[in-house]
Amino acid sequence: MRAAPSLRGCACLLLPAILDLARGYLTVNIEPLPPVVAGDAVTLKCNFKTDGRMREIVWYRVTDGGTIKQKIFTFDAMFSTNFSHMENYRKREDLVYQSTVRLPEVRISDNGPYECHVGIYDRATREKVVLASGNIFLNVMAPPTSIEVVAADTPAPFSRYQAQNFTLVCIVSGGKPAPTVYFKRDGEPIDAVPLSEPPAASSGPLQDSRPFRSLLHRDLDDTKMQRSLSLLDADSRGGHSYTERPSRSLTLDPSIPLQPTTENIPETVVSREFPRWVHSSEPVYFLSHSHTPGSDGTVEVRALLTWTLNPQIDNEALFSCEVTHPALSMPMQAEVTLVAPKGPQIMMTPSRARVGDTVRILVHGFQNEVFPEPMFTWTRVGSRLLDGSAEFDGKELVLERVPAELNGSMYRCTAQNPLGSTDTHTRLIVFENPNIPEGTEDSNGSMSGPAGIRLTLVLALTVVLELT
Repeated sequence: MRAAPSLRGCACLLLPAILDLARGYLTVNIEPLPPVVAGDAVTLKCNFKTDGRMREIVWYRVTDGGTIKQKIFTFDAMFSTNFSHMENYRKREDLVYQSTVRLPEVRISDNGPYECHVGIYDRATREKVVLASGNIFLNVMAPPTSIEVVAADTPAPFSRYQAQNFTLVCIVSGGKPAPTVYFKRDGEPIDAVPLSEPPAASSGPLQDSRPFRSLLHRDLDDTKMQRSLSLLDADSRGGHSYTERPSRSLTLDPSIPLQPTTENIPETVVSREFPRWVHSSEPVYFLSHSHTPGSDGTVEVRALLTWTLNPQIDNEALFSCEVTHPALSMPMQAEVTLVAPKGPQIMMTPSRARVGDTVRILVHGFQNEVFPEPMFTWTRVGSRLLDGSAEFDGKELVLERVPAELNGSMYRCTAQNPLGSTDTHTRLIVFENPNIPEGTEDSNGSMSGPAGIRLTLVLALTVVLELT
């Protein structure tokens, strides 16, 4: 009498098992992959185990946060008997299969989730399909494509008596994920104080909260600035500047060899006088980073190294920016050497200037490699420039329609960057222009030459005759 309930319980337990047996079993998983580098060949492997008959295999690429699934591979057993894409790496009776999808040259745009969907026929009826799926996230890395070091807020002037902050910017582009950026000085890593935000260019000298790292020792009482030994110091040498006695004759003597348009003054004065406060045993560096995501999934990293510049010890110092990244076998590097300008090389066109020509005076190089980019200021010694201005900022000075009065005039070019300043001088020599007839107006609008004198005499004679 008590056996009946036991049989009913056994029947209840066996029923789900019988249904599962009729339905069949199916398990799917995708083999995990480590991060891959853009450009490599990648194979996605989907392993599945079943005791049923294969219906289909579908691979999807998931985009837009999972809202869109793009079908990249399909195998349909109803219309194909080709099993070459599957590798039966166990015995056939084990019913364990592997479906693979190969990406021959993976790109950054291939980064994202992928899904493998497998379907088998229900063992009870072929009208029903049992489905299972597995997923994987393909992480595609990309090494940085470019690196460069620039100076912030340039061009900037040289400051002899006021401390100024200086910033090097290392720009690294094209990396995914963001690379690690650090600086070295003369081959040695820089121990920098991290900053959340870069300091403003107009802010005062930077201070370190750590002890015994003071940078500035200000003592300006006995600081003297030496006078430059340029042609401007004519008074101190008891002489006169060349612009006080310009040449009065513009006629070219055939017996005299052709002279150049300008006379290069050999004295180039480099301003290297520094006050005592710039002396320091150990600079204090501050480092900040910024990350800017790109539309292609890469990240642009800007690392800013800021410190209070000391021209005495920073001139000719070698700074390098180095980058490490999981996709790089060795660090990337970019180097710059801080150098003050020295020996500007001036070129003038035309090579033989005549009255009425447009003269261009250009700085086309230096005796050394200069970094950061210098700024240029032109002045005329003892007078204003042709347009009436006191000075002109730019690499090229243009003198429109030079008059005869500029013959013998001297021009000063000051080239400077935060490391130092240098002055160089050149003299303009203007020759008579035979293409301009006598009596042509000069820069002041008056008649010049003998024709002007004859016209004045004729006018005076006419006035006398009318009066009589």
